[in-house]
Amino acid sequence: MQRLALFSQCRNATRRFSTTSSESIVASVLFERLPVVIPKIDPVVYAFQEFSFRWGQQYRRKYPEEVLSKSDARGKGDYQIDYVPAPRITEADKNNDRRSLKRALDRRLYLLLYGNTYGSPAGKPVWHFPEKVYENEETLRKCAESALKSVIGDLSHTYFVGNAPFAHMIMQPTEDTPDLPSFKRFFFKSQVIATNKFKVGKCEDHVWVTKDELIKYFPEQAAYLEKMIIS
Repeated sequence: MQRLALFSQCRNATRRFSTTSSESIVASVLFERLPVVIPKIDPVVYAFQEFSFRWGQQYRRKYPEEVLSKSDARGKGDYQIDYVPAPRITEADKNNDRRSLKRALDRRLYLLLYGNTYGSPAGKPVWHFPEKVYENEETLRKCAESALKSVIGDLSHTYFVGNAPFAHMIMQPTEDTPDLPSFKRFFFKSQVIATNKFKVGKCEDHVWVTKDELIKYFPEQAAYLEKMIIS
């Protein structure tokens, strides 16, 4: 029993992050909404598919007319439904309403917050990801979950991809901001599930932006974010 208790203590100790370093650890969440409509086909891909179809038509098997007529009649009757596709361009697109999730339906959208956060210069509000300084959470992912929950209030419409961070940054003081603390920022990915609206709080403003739009909010880290985010 004594050995079992010692093993349990060691296991719990290894699951926690070490905070002996003077550098703080920040858990950030890349909260994304996946595309809700099929993206437009690239012209090159469309041309290849058109060529493949015409090529296959030349050598396709020809069936008797009576067989084809039966297949054409299938589905005709009282149960037909008139399908009208939803518009790809929404009112939020027309008004450039970046606070809405009902925009850029064929692209991934990412949540950014505007307000005070750890490491912001002189305590001024800046654009940032949902994030939290690691304190005494059981794991770093728990810290990331806490950061996102504090912003949207509930995690029932979210899905965290994996237990480990997928990227990290080492933030250090610069010539323009020599008083900023040095810290490490670890990124976790989470996705929107089965909803198109969140009540975002704990910030002065927020936006849902595409990758191209997001990079413009962080010009100093643009090169890194370009590689980190897969759109």
